[in-house]
Amino acid sequence: MTSLFQIIMLILDIVWFVIIAHVIMSWLINFQVLNLRQPLVAQIWSGLDRLLEPIYTPIRRILPPMSGIDLAPLVALVAVYALRIILTNNAAAFY
Repeated sequence: MTSLFQIIMLILDIVWFVIIAHVIMSWLINFQVLNLRQPLVAQIWSGLDRLLEPIYTPIRRILPPMSGIDLAPLVALVAVYALRIILTNNAAAFY
């Protein structure tokens, strides 16, 4: 069961870093540091967007419109961190 706990924690870490990468990349695109006309940038952006859209969509349905501010990544990060806390506090169930 220890390995199951470690695998779940690894997956949560990966999700955390993918969300952070998506947020940073969206800032760089909005501030025109990165250009979506470049094929590599467009492929990375498309891949991250496809990975995270199933996570963001239910959150966006719940959140009220914020006039251009997307809080779905922030809510997703808080949810991932909360899951890590819950799993860490209940780690005895895995041993």
